Amino acid sequence: MTLTRLRTFLAVVETGSVKGAARRLVVTESAVSASLVALQRSLGLRLVRPAGRGLELTEAGEVYAGYVRQALGLLEAGRAAAAGEADPEGGELRIAAVTSAGEQLVPRFLHGFRQAHPRARIGLRIGNRAHVHRLLDDRHVDVVIGGRPPRGRAVLAVRPNELVVVAPGGGAAPPPRTAAPWEERRGWLAEQTWLLREPGSGTRATAEVLLDELGISPPTLTIGSGAAVREGVIAGLGVSLMSRDAVARDLASATMAVLGTPQTPLRRDWHLVAHPGRLPATAALFVRYVIMCGEFTEASRKH
Repeated sequence: MTLTRLRTFLAVVETGSVKGAARRLVVTESAVSASLVALQRSLGLRLVRPAGRGLELTEAGEVYAGYVRQALGLLEAGRAAAAGEADPEGGELRIAAVTSAGEQLVPRFLHGFRQAHPRARIGLRIGNRAHVHRLLDDRHVDVVIGGRPPRGRAVLAVRPNELVVVAPGGGAAPPPRTAAPWEERRGWLAEQTWLLREPGSGTRATAEVLLDELGISPPTLTIGSGAAVREGVIAGLGVSLMSRDAVARDLASATMAVLGTPQTPLRRDWHLVAHPGRLPATAALFVRYVIMCGEFTEASRKH
């Protein structure tokens, strides 16, 4: 068993085929096949089986893949942590953020951090809540910025955040004014298409709860990124529940408008979280930076 074989196995898992893994790893398909056969022989287990033109995991392969992700993640985390300990200013910040924060909020933090620590290397990964916390679980990142964290996370810092219902700022059918009777606004919201994020998104789950609390069942459209939802609202495609941070510029320019409801705004603070225990040196620099510049407030609790 070698690291090359483990990485090859994960490439097969993630691409679903020997051909896809070979393309990703820039090796021959025969090299991938040989590595996969050797790994299965060393374990005495069948990890994959044919599925159409590709491969799928066996039950044993499914379990083993989870351990391989964690093992390789720990090795990479150890390398990055050791390098950062030797030279915190020149280490790597391995960070992930949920889509709404990663697309609109985090780049500003990273710009300031780069100015304060120009030799630091930054790896930012963006995805929905389930994805970014899986990256943290598998040790592929050291810190995560997102909404409500799962249990067992160390909450390092908190930033206030509100979720608001947003609608196009103008156009042929502008929303009722906030001063209009609630039943008028509720009727209008029930007729609009609601733009929802993909399953696994925390904002989507909150939006579904909100619709239930409002007692409406409007048409919905699933869109796979926060940026696309934002553009869809501006273009008049529908309304959505979004972070005020993510649409601050659009509200200021009046290309979007907030439509008040009895349940909103919803307080859904941003949390900067990590695994309990010692934080890698370069990640610790980032945490100190966002607290000192006032973007986040220090916290010391666990979820």
